[in-house]
Amino acid sequence: MVPPIARISSGQGLLIYPLTTNPPLKNPIEGWIELGMRLYQHVLLCAAMSASFVSRACDHHRREVTLREVLQGNKAPKVIAAFQPWFGDPDHIRIEYNSNDPEVIRKQIQQAKQMGIYAFAVDWYGARHQFLDRTYALMQQLASKEHFHVALMYDETEEDDGHATEDALDAFSTAYKSYIGPSAPARDAYLQYQGRPVIFIFPKRGNTDWNRVREMVNQWEKPPILLYKDDPPAQYAKAFEGEYAWVHPGPKGWAADGSEWGEEYLENFYKKMSKRHDQITVGTVWPGFDDTRASWSLNRHIDQRCGKTFKDTLGMFAENNDADHPMPFVLIATWNDYEEGTAIERGLAHCGSAQNPNS
Repeated sequence: MVPPIARISSGQGLLIYPLTTNPPLKNPIEGWIELGMRLYQHVLLCAAMSASFVSRACDHHRREVTLREVLQGNKAPKVIAAFQPWFGDPDHIRIEYNSNDPEVIRKQIQQAKQMGIYAFAVDWYGARHQFLDRTYALMQQLASKEHFHVALMYDETEEDDGHATEDALDAFSTAYKSYIGPSAPARDAYLQYQGRPVIFIFPKRGNTDWNRVREMVNQWEKPPILLYKDDPPAQYAKAFEGEYAWVHPGPKGWAADGSEWGEEYLENFYKKMSKRHDQITVGTVWPGFDDTRASWSLNRHIDQRCGKTFKDTLGMFAENNDADHPMPFVLIATWNDYEEGTAIERGLAHCGSAQNPNS
């Protein structure tokens, strides 16, 4: 079996190594990256770790930080990657695999494990999208067999028809019966924190009454930890145990040249959460953004900057991961979103070139 491939861009092109084989110690990117993780250690990204090297996260005012520093120690965060389960569904772009194919899912889980990823947080809409639900069910079954973990990232309905709360209640009821509750198959694979299941919430129009959802899930055997993207509506704040960051250019908005990579947004997010010691904070890192291929494209871009965007977002996580109040998870956005150009599944793109999922 050919070992998985790690790729990383350099001034001399795309270097490619098997993840299980160490490259020579002297190579074109020595000095830019550092000898680091063995396969048994946590690593975040094949593009940021071509075999035994691990990228630094730094800039002109930021202390250099390596993944070894970020992920060492007993309180090291677990690495989660956001996963898009919809390839093969006609509503999305075509790439070379189908997300309902068990062999595809198995290989993705095995690859993620080799990279040190602990879990996938899978986009999920409940019964509103059966293709996605089939992918998630398949993934949880395989994750159990592969000693991997998964979590639901519930996408709030975009419909403004007054049914958002009922949709959420139905979806969470399904989640408990099928994936989380005591009789759910492969429930051992579901992501937990302090003995409770973790559910990420991706808001859309904000029409869900989360207080009603919280009232319902509090009846579960183990009430879940609900994590909201950024700040929830004030009237629902007590329904959530914490927040996670997501890809965002910052208060200046999207720059035509992609230069706004989210520094000020992350500074504000971490500063805000540092004052909320009773809340769970999930830091997030991303390689870039480009929604050109999406049917909903608004021509938004964050330049990958030859891998520096990933390194800088990682550096900001490290700077803000307080040892007295450590963040339990670091989220990679994303594993495989080829429609919005955030995928790390195959590494980072060449300098100045877009990602190509078919390459």
